[in-house]
Amino acid sequence: MLVEPRVIPVLLLENQQFVKTRAFEDPVYVGDPINVLSIFNEFVVDEIIILDIVAAHTRNTPCFQMLRKYAEECFIPLAYGGGLTEVDQFSELYHAGYEKAVVNTLLAEDPAVVEEAAARFGSQAVVASIDVRRLDGGFEVVVKGNREVVSDSPANWARRAVELGVGEVLVTSVDREGTGVGFDLELISEVAEVVDVPVIGHGGGGRRAELGGPVLEAGASAVAAGTLFVFQGPDRGVLINYPPRRQIEKILMREDGAWAEA
Repeated sequence: MLVEPRVIPVLLLENQQFVKTRAFEDPVYVGDPINVLSIFNEFVVDEIIILDIVAAHTRNTPCFQMLRKYAEECFIPLAYGGGLTEVDQFSELYHAGYEKAVVNTLLAEDPAVVEEAAARFGSQAVVASIDVRRLDGGFEVVVKGNREVVSDSPANWARRAVELGVGEVLVTSVDREGTGVGFDLELISEVAEVVDVPVIGHGGGGRRAELGGPVLEAGASAVAAGTLFVFQGPDRGVLINYPPRRQIEKILMREDGAWAEA
């Protein structure tokens, strides 16, 4: 099936502020969430993923009051991840205005909750986030804000998540996150080859021209980036931006003028 690939900004939340990191370390302030989201509204982006990098390792309950405020200011489909541990929290998140819940550590801690959430709310509403580091020529999956290693390959971990019922997989190269050195196409391809749900390639995007790689070369259905959409220039000055639709089409279309097969 030929589908139009999505281009998704990933925004990292730390103590109710948007920040940007390198390998999820050394956060730099990007802006107030409501202000940043209002700018993205003007660009009419495909969707936005918000990841709370504090709740990811503390496992603190999400602040649904603030998440609701963000959703009220944003007219773009939203996904949120960080601190979700119970099925009722999924329900509260959806009622707050979010289309998708993103799960990472929960896949390791309590997969039964993921399975129940997917069964109750639908696979399309649950995204598996798989964070991966390179190690001795291979890959290792990490959870709890990259503080714990899972003894499984990215491909097997993705297959397991799909078996639980998730409808999408966000695969992130931790080593490349925030660096702008380019996507890890080998990693993205390894995951995309073994699952029959959409895969989002993330981590390393530094130039708009690179957005096509995960889709056209690695089999992803969507591409996500953070640095590319919040910084500009070698000095990494904050500038919220998003490519025009015509530019996205030019980058992501195949040579025959059709969308990639997903």
